[in-house]
Amino acid sequence: MTAFVLVPGAGGAAWYWHRVVPLLTAADCTVVPVDLHGEDPGRGLPEYAATVRAAMTGLSDVVLVGQSMGAFTVPMALTPAVRRIVLLNGMVPLPGETPGAWWEATGQPAAMAAADAVAGRTGGFDVETHFLHDVPAVVVAGGADEVREPAGTPFGQPCTFENWPVPVRSVAGRDDRFFPLEFQRRLARERLGLDLEEVPGGHLAALSHPAAVAAALLVSA
Repeated sequence: MTAFVLVPGAGGAAWYWHRVVPLLTAADCTVVPVDLHGEDPGRGLPEYAATVRAAMTGLSDVVLVGQSMGAFTVPMALTPAVRRIVLLNGMVPLPGETPGAWWEATGQPAAMAAADAVAGRTGGFDVETHFLHDVPAVVVAGGADEVREPAGTPFGQPCTFENWPVPVRSVAGRDDRFFPLEFQRRLARERLGLDLEEVPGGHLAALSHPAAVAAALLVSA
């Protein structure tokens, strides 16, 4: 039986996956959403990776999924149980890169600004505009107590891995305003040598389009 271990992005709340979990469970998969407690300044990438490894104890046939900044955790958390990695709107790292250096190294700020200009959006990054634009209001309201401000600790820590030793898939929300689709397409090609796979939704696609995300993940089951 496939086990999906779901790693959230910055802030580290397992709640991010709550709309996807029952859909994967209904497909007879084991599902473990991991809470990283990313708001804790005493925790960083090594602690996140240790938490993910602990969550995989006793599991086999694991598909390890990293959303956004979770892409910096998954290559550091690999165990022999992992047979595939899926990155969802992932901050695809290079070996030794820090999350803080990733933005300029990849050109994300310029890519977002260019996409915003084409769409007529002004004012720079905004949570409502770039993260929540396609998330149902009832879901946003239900997660009000789950929102966590990420600590700065992991942003200065290197992603300590040498290569991607298991197959990787790179999946992107085609309406992601934070990591625009063509930016993610280039990132997948240059850093992973992969073609990008698309699903409906924005940066928080697991909240806005859980059925589509679950279906994309089940391709790896």
